[in-house]
Amino acid sequence: MIGQRLEVRQGQGLVITPQLQQAIKLLQLSNLELEAFVEGELERNPLLQRDEGEAGGDSSAEAVEAAASGDAAELQFTEPSGEAEQAMDARTEDLYDDAPGERDVERKRDAGETGEQPGLSDWSRAGAGGGLDGEGLERPDTRDATLWEHLQAQASSAGFSPADHAIALTLIDATDEGGYLRGELQEIADRLGVDPARIEAVLAVCHGFEPTGVMARSAPECLKLQLIERNRFDPAMEALLDNLELLARRDLAALRKVCGVDAEDLAEMIAELKGLTPRPGAGFGGEPAQTVVPDVHVRPDPAGGWRVELNTDTLPRLLMDKRYHGVVAAGARSETEKAYVADCAAQASWLVKSLDQRAKTILKVASEIVRQQDAFLAFGVEFLRPLTLKTVADAIEMHESTVSRVTSNKYVATPRGVFELKFFFTAAIQSSDGGASHSAEAVRHRIKTMIDGEAADGDVLSDDRIVEILNETGIDIARRTVAKYREALRIPSSVQRRRLLKAG
Repeated sequence: MIGQRLEVRQGQGLVITPQLQQAIKLLQLSNLELEAFVEGELERNPLLQRDEGEAGGDSSAEAVEAAASGDAAELQFTEPSGEAEQAMDARTEDLYDDAPGERDVERKRDAGETGEQPGLSDWSRAGAGGGLDGEGLERPDTRDATLWEHLQAQASSAGFSPADHAIALTLIDATDEGGYLRGELQEIADRLGVDPARIEAVLAVCHGFEPTGVMARSAPECLKLQLIERNRFDPAMEALLDNLELLARRDLAALRKVCGVDAEDLAEMIAELKGLTPRPGAGFGGEPAQTVVPDVHVRPDPAGGWRVELNTDTLPRLLMDKRYHGVVAAGARSETEKAYVADCAAQASWLVKSLDQRAKTILKVASEIVRQQDAFLAFGVEFLRPLTLKTVADAIEMHESTVSRVTSNKYVATPRGVFELKFFFTAAIQSSDGGASHSAEAVRHRIKTMIDGEAADGDVLSDDRIVEILNETGIDIARRTVAKYREALRIPSSVQRRRLLKAG
């Protein structure tokens, strides 16, 4: 019988609260993104303050540092014990464990997307002499000029009409950091409402700018402009530029036939190409590259094993100012004001605790990774072990999604260099003799080492021969896998390497 009725049911479910969303977000942020997030919270929340070592606040900085030093001292590849650590583990699982819609989702970021690039809107700043100091005196601009500023300054003195000057600035704006013009001329002509032939004429003038070869639309055109300046562009060289793919394959016989020259002339032409600049804009300043700051330091322990310590320089030192909270809470009159103060206090307290928990979770995951990959730290990449997120997650009793978030955009400084935490997770390649599996990264390293040694004895190894050698050492690998690893390492095929060796 169909009808309407009222029922009461009891069930369990996980609801993503705003606090849980914030905790998940904090866990997967890099240290640079975390610093930007904290700066925004400091501006938004009047109860949050940076910890300057003053009394009266409720800070987590000291707790984090104590946890970092304490866990590091105890790291002899044993699990921490005690009720406090067990409680911390439980809070970590509750705080960061998998949430609806969040499983196996990793955020990808490109730090360069937010970089400001000089363009048509700010061309007038090209060649500016800097700013003014506090006393109104002009101070020099000590940074290097960017490629766009260099080109804009030349466009200003090129004698263009106002309309052609605007076209030139548009073309400069479409030039990348390497000096290549990436915009389509027809699209630029349609956008500016001019004839494409006029765009071509302005571009021809821009091709005379320094550095030579700038604003070319392809590598052959870039090299052609440089050869024209040197008065070395002839039909044979033009044929060589039209067949650069043959040069990349080291097919010298085909190149001699196409260019109509003998071996000696071809060698001279190739040597001349090597003296050119394929990226004319690379020598100019640009946006400064962001230096990787490690989140974790790994150092040898005098007592044996490894010490894993958090980089306290990347940990925000925040506190909730309780005295100021008391003042504003006492002065709140309306319900709206009281609710605002209470919300700020709750958000400040939660953020301080979340930052503390984030640091402890990163340290715990990093410690387990170091325990699993101690052979790599001691002996090198050939001893890198196969490792998965599930292995680490099971060892520290967390969810795989939590480990995935922790290892995203986090870096560790080791005696062998600075690595992203995800570097230590590699696929397993089975052993042909039934022994332990081999790390894919270690196998790639062995392939590269074998090929690097070819020049010494002159024996070029084919992919099939590499498979045989690896099988003899107990690594069960297919030929297509060797080819895939070789291509990932940007190593040419055995035929191309043999031609390269013959060409000297």
